[in-house]
Amino acid sequence: MLNVNPVLLIDFYKADHRNQYPEGTKEVYSNFTPRSLKLAPPGCEDGVVVFGIQAVVEGFLIDYWEQNFFNKKKDRVVGEFQRRMDNSLGKGSVTSEHIAALHDLGYLPIEVKCLPEGSVCPPKVPMMTIRNTHPAFGWLTNSLESVLSNLLWKAVTAATIARAYRKKFDYWADVTGFDKTLVQFQGHDFSFRGLSGLFDAQVVGAAHMLSFVGTDNVPAIDYLEYFYRADSDKELVGVSVPATEHSVMCMGTKGDELGTFRRLINTVYPKGFVSIVSDTWDFWKVLTQYLPALKQEILARDGRVVIRPDSGDPVKIICGDPEAPAGSAANKGAIEVLWELFGGTVTDKGYKLLDTHIGLIYGDSITLARQEAILSGLAAKGFCSGNVVLGIGSFTYQYVTRDTFGQAMKATSGVVGDERLEIFKDPVTDSGAKKSAKGLLRVEFEDGVYVLYDQQTEEQERKGCLQTVLKDEKEYNKTTLKEIKERLYAN
Repeated sequence: MLNVNPVLLIDFYKADHRNQYPEGTKEVYSNFTPRSLKLAPPGCEDGVVVFGIQAVVEGFLIDYWEQNFFNKKKDRVVGEFQRRMDNSLGKGSVTSEHIAALHDLGYLPIEVKCLPEGSVCPPKVPMMTIRNTHPAFGWLTNSLESVLSNLLWKAVTAATIARAYRKKFDYWADVTGFDKTLVQFQGHDFSFRGLSGLFDAQVVGAAHMLSFVGTDNVPAIDYLEYFYRADSDKELVGVSVPATEHSVMCMGTKGDELGTFRRLINTVYPKGFVSIVSDTWDFWKVLTQYLPALKQEILARDGRVVIRPDSGDPVKIICGDPEAPAGSAANKGAIEVLWELFGGTVTDKGYKLLDTHIGLIYGDSITLARQEAILSGLAAKGFCSGNVVLGIGSFTYQYVTRDTFGQAMKATSGVVGDERLEIFKDPVTDSGAKKSAKGLLRVEFEDGVYVLYDQQTEEQERKGCLQTVLKDEKEYNKTTLKEIKERLYAN
């Protein structure tokens, strides 16, 4: 991956806004806000989860700028900027004295304020504000818009969607009598390979772990330990189990698939959890022939064998296909077949929960809608929601955009000369989603919800729930994974 000069992490149209602002512009004050929930998935109606800002402050606005701008020779970083502008916009059309002046200053003169991470931010309420702290660098605030939006929107989106999954699991745990302390294991992150690069994978995996601890995304744990002071030696951050893939089953050969199952559960993993992908050839044969042959060995293990179907319609595979031949395994669905074979217990709400020696995980093309269909379908048949773990992957976390929650960074105030201006946008051709707040902003927590007050004085703006997390070179109000999860669970 390239460590690009940070002054080049812009859209080209940003390059000369310093000359487009009125003469004497000393400050630009902007905010990052979820503007609309029109495209939001179900379960996200109350707002978005604030997440990722501390990592961006520390990892990008401090460390990245130090390493790739301030710690490099001025002639080099200024020359890189000038060359790019000359070659793409025309020689001399954009000059670079402001870049040289920033290098001479030696730090980013900005203040970033945000709501506490783990909070739920309603639409049209800013989760973050940013402004320059030095009057010579009013251009700097919104030159950061493109890269800050790029770095933040996915973290917020993934954390919000993970919370929606968690709320749905919690709801059905209450209905069917499942131990809610175990719900954190029911959503398992399978997204790594389907995301857009390593940074995206770390961010999404970390966001997932605000709501769940089940994950196969190893680098996301490093992200949380580095930026959010998690400690997997002392706290539950992210966990998984030994698991096979299709190459393992295929190498064992189709003719000896039963032997592969037996070797895995008795020799390779004689105790503890082991997840075995079970649809390499015939999933229903595994359930109706192999598992009955292995029943006593499975029940004798000190641990759980988890079967993993990985193809087909997940709702029908798990809950049953009413169009399949009556009485067939496909007609009954995997959970009912496993119950008939292994039995289990009945919860205090009267729902059947499989014996602890056997389980099921499904991780192919799971969505919030399919999660609801699976959990409600199981309940309709008398089965507890705790009978399944769902793998949540790129089908969930990649089929989203910045517009999913309408996240945008826009200016609402500025200082020209000695006058503070209240600025806003309200396009007559828009539905109202793009209408911005006006002036300086303050956010208060009232009756359990964040509320925006705009057109504030400087004194009013200093109050409220938006906390300074970066001012010039220093970080403030740092938080931890533990604190973030406590805030999120409180919501």
